[in-house]
Amino acid sequence: MTIRHCVFLKFRDDVPLSEIQSIYDQLAVLGVHLEIEHMSYGPNLSPEGLHQGFVDGFTMDFPDAAARDAYLADGKHKEAGKRLVAALEGGVKGLLVFDIEV
Repeated sequence: MTIRHCVFLKFRDDVPLSEIQSIYDQLAVLGVHLEIEHMSYGPNLSPEGLHQGFVDGFTMDFPDAAARDAYLADGKHKEAGKRLVAALEGGVKGLLVFDIEV
């Protein structure tokens, strides 16, 4: 069963859009050596106003939990994660991760 890894983000106001794009690009490159079937990223487009400050995010689809777990353990993922967390409001408090089967 496919695992969709959903990551919702609160970037700091002082982080330029070019840095945000660069972070997304760094994460997308991980698909070259890991089993990431698809990645999407961008701003929240919901008109409901229920984002609770999480106005950016990305999703990654993995073929199974083992592929997702390999991504989580990967050194390049950890490097990208440190860079991402440094750009968020309150560090890890600016991050929400939610994985589902699709």
